[in-house]
Amino acid sequence: TLPCAAGARRASMAALRPGRGTVLLPLCRAFSGRSCQLAPERSAERRDAAPSRVSSFCPPRKSCHDWIGPPDKYSNLRPVHFYVPENESPLEQKLRELRQETQEWNQQFWANQNLTFHKEKEEFILSRLKAKGLGRRAESGPKASLNAEEMADFYKEFLSKNFQKHMYYNRDWYKRNFAITFFMGKVALERIWNKLRLKQKKSGT
Repeated sequence: TLPCAAGARRASMAALRPGRGTVLLPLCRAFSGRSCQLAPERSAERRDAAPSRVSSFCPPRKSCHDWIGPPDKYSNLRPVHFYVPENESPLEQKLRELRQETQEWNQQFWANQNLTFHKEKEEFILSRLKAKGLGRRAESGPKASLNAEEMADFYKEFLSKNFQKHMYYNRDWYKRNFAITFFMGKVALERIWNKLRLKQKKSGT
């Protein structure tokens, strides 16, 4: 797994596709105060999906919580299955949809990045072994590999080549999290206002 993915795994798992320009529109509910349940990691749910797909894990039908699924095969990110209440307000819906879009965006980025990383790593190892007159695997025994100093050249080159991509990713990630936080605040204020109105209505009757 790419070292840079650690920061993404610590994030809130929300998603906007790049280039849509609606960064503030869809992130609405999952952080809205309802708890998240951690889904059990069952091998049957570790499907062979395309890198662009988010885990197909589904929580129990009667669940009233957000659920965190098993790590994705390609991105290593745990997808969140967002609970949709029957009385969801338009503002809460925007927050939930924004988090879902951010999750898809995050999933796509790290799935592609990790696949590229592993592919280029294998190509680098093969080229260095070939220069030594060696093959990837001997007639018998484990695969041939390079030492830590030799692999350091690859890691340095890969990080340098992808520096700008990671910089743009971090910039967009902060923008999206700011948008999520903004809508979370609006949802919280909306709920407080609704509670006050309900309390006033009851006291007035």
